[in-house]
Amino acid sequence: MPPPRQTASKRKTNPDSSASAPSTPPRKRAKSSQLPPPITPTPSTVAIITEPAHSRNRVPNKRVTRLADTNSTNAVLLSPETSRLVARPDVESVSPSKAAPGSTTTDKILQEACDYLIKVDERMRPLIEKNYCRIFSAEGLAEKIDPFESLASGIISQQVSGAAAKSIKAKFVALFEESPSGRFPHPSQVAPCSVERLRTAGLSQRKAEYIQGLAEKFTNGELSAELLRDATYEEVLDRLIAVRGLGKWSVEMFACFGLKRMDVFSLGDLGVQRGMAAFVGRDVAKLKSKGGKWKYMSEKEMEEISSRFAPYRSLFMWYMWRVEETDISTLE
Repeated sequence: MPPPRQTASKRKTNPDSSASAPSTPPRKRAKSSQLPPPITPTPSTVAIITEPAHSRNRVPNKRVTRLADTNSTNAVLLSPETSRLVARPDVESVSPSKAAPGSTTTDKILQEACDYLIKVDERMRPLIEKNYCRIFSAEGLAEKIDPFESLASGIISQQVSGAAAKSIKAKFVALFEESPSGRFPHPSQVAPCSVERLRTAGLSQRKAEYIQGLAEKFTNGELSAELLRDATYEEVLDRLIAVRGLGKWSVEMFACFGLKRMDVFSLGDLGVQRGMAAFVGRDVAKLKSKGGKWKYMSEKEMEEISSRFAPYRSLFMWYMWRVEETDISTLE
C-alpha cells in the first residue's frame, strides 16, 4: 500500500494539465528561469576608449603640472589632424594673480577628490585606501588623448567583446598605412573612405557609417579638440549625442575617461548601479529581474546618493565599480 502522502499527491494531480504544463517541479522551474544579470561592458569599453592605437610604441608622458578644474576637461588632447596639444594652461605659464580663486592642479586634484569623498561618507575610506585610481592621478592626466580615436573606438567596442574590439581596431588602423607610427588615422583620411572599405576591417555596415560620419564632424569643424576642452559638460553631451552611433552612455564614458572630467555620473551603467546597492548595504545577490530588466537601485535613488559627492562624481563612480570587485584592471 503506497504511503498516504504519495497517494494524496497523486489524487491532486490534474490530468488535463499534463500536456501543457512542464514536468519540472514548480520550485525548480522558477529557479531555472532566473537568468544572471548582464555583465557591465564598462571595463573593456573604457580600456579601448583610453588606449591609443600606438600605445606599444609610446614613451612615458612628460609630467607637466597644469591647472585643473572639477567642471572642465582636464585631459591633454591631441588635435586629430595636426597632433597639436590642446590642454589647460600649465601652472608656470599662469601668474598667481591671474589664477582663479581656489584653483587646483593636476598634481593635487586626485588627493583633494579622495579627501572630499571620505568627508562626505566615511565608508569611502577603505575603498580609497585599497584602490589607487591612476586615471585621475597626475600621471593619468598627463596622458595624451586623441578625441576622434577615443570616440571611434567607443563605436567599435559596442556590442562586441574587448578582444574583438581590439582586433577590429587594429585592422581599422592598418587600412591607413600612411598613418605615422601606427597612429590612428586622421578624420580627413577616414571621411572620404568608402563604407565598403571600412567594413573590411570587420565593422558592421552601421558602425562603418557611424565612424565615417564622426570623421566628417571633425573634418568640417563641428567637433574639435578645442571645443571639447572649452565646452561645458552639457554642451559636450548635446554635441556628441547628436552624432549617429553615440548614445548617452558612450558619451558619458568618453567625458569621464577620455576628457577626464571630474563630475560625470552615469545612471545607466549596471555595474555602477550594482556597486551602489552593495555600498549602501543591500544584498545584491538576492535582487531579481523585474519585468525582464535587472534593477539593483532606481535611477532616482542613484541620483540622490551620487549628488552628495559632486563635484567629484567621476571618481565616486569609479569606486562604485570596485565595490563589487568589477574587473577594472583594464582601466589602468
